[in-house]
Amino acid sequence: MSAAPSVLFDAPGPRGRLRHHFYSVIVVAAVAALLWVLYSGFADKGQFTAEKWKPFLDGEVWQTYLLPGLKGTVVAALLSIVFALVIGMVFGILRMSDHRPVRWIAGAVVEVARAIPVLILMIFLFAVFSKNRVFQSEDLALAAVVIALTVYNGSVIAEIVRAGIRSLPKGQTEAAVALGMRKSQLMRLILLPQAITAMLPALVSQMVVALKDSALGYQITYTEIVRSGQQLGAAEQNTIPALMVIALVMIALNSALTFVATKLEGRLRARKKGKGGAVVAADSILTDAAPGMDITGKK
Repeated sequence: MSAAPSVLFDAPGPRGRLRHHFYSVIVVAAVAALLWVLYSGFADKGQFTAEKWKPFLDGEVWQTYLLPGLKGTVVAALLSIVFALVIGMVFGILRMSDHRPVRWIAGAVVEVARAIPVLILMIFLFAVFSKNRVFQSEDLALAAVVIALTVYNGSVIAEIVRAGIRSLPKGQTEAAVALGMRKSQLMRLILLPQAITAMLPALVSQMVVALKDSALGYQITYTEIVRSGQQLGAAEQNTIPALMVIALVMIALNSALTFVATKLEGRLRARKKGKGGAVVAADSILTDAAPGMDITGKK
């Protein structure tokens, strides 16, 4: 029995497959050669000797440098993610308002916030806060980092929310309106529960961006994991090993965030499938639109 022909692209013939294999071998060899050159250069500078890695076995080094930096990264990322989700939800819904001025103002705010580079916004906010003494001196850098990340990521999440809600079938909105539901009920009971499940992968990606962008805070003296790693490298003369350890820590944080979000998404989808999402939504529409009406037939 012959394999089914591909409808997405023209399958390469024997010469095409051989050419692709040849190109793949060349790319792998080039990457391996580049990695070897980098390794040899660092090894010649003594960056991979046991003495360079020995400080990471000292608990005092972790307490002095890495753990405070890790705490700063986690705190800034969590605060900015929470605030960005709230702001993103609000502005995403405002961008779909029936009132044209509200849509225009919300759209202008979102577009401007998306256009400003995060690092420039951090530096600007830090300078403004320092000059006007808006926060206490020890909180200036944290406030600038959190607000800058919130503004940028909140604007991106607003677009994710708007796109997620717009992607839902229009028939659900029309049916809810025909049943007399208010727009707040439609958004709260029908659209948002479904859209959140669909938007979760994109939201997780934006959360990872917020976590990584928190490292930009080192430019305004905020104590986070990258700044701590640079200080450790300067103190112990092991910059490359320190940055490699920092990279592993960031990978672990991002992987943990992705794992939790994936589990949450799977649980939400399973709950929706187990309860029969369409039936539950229809029951909610009718009972909220007409309180006291029994549509289930139960006595």
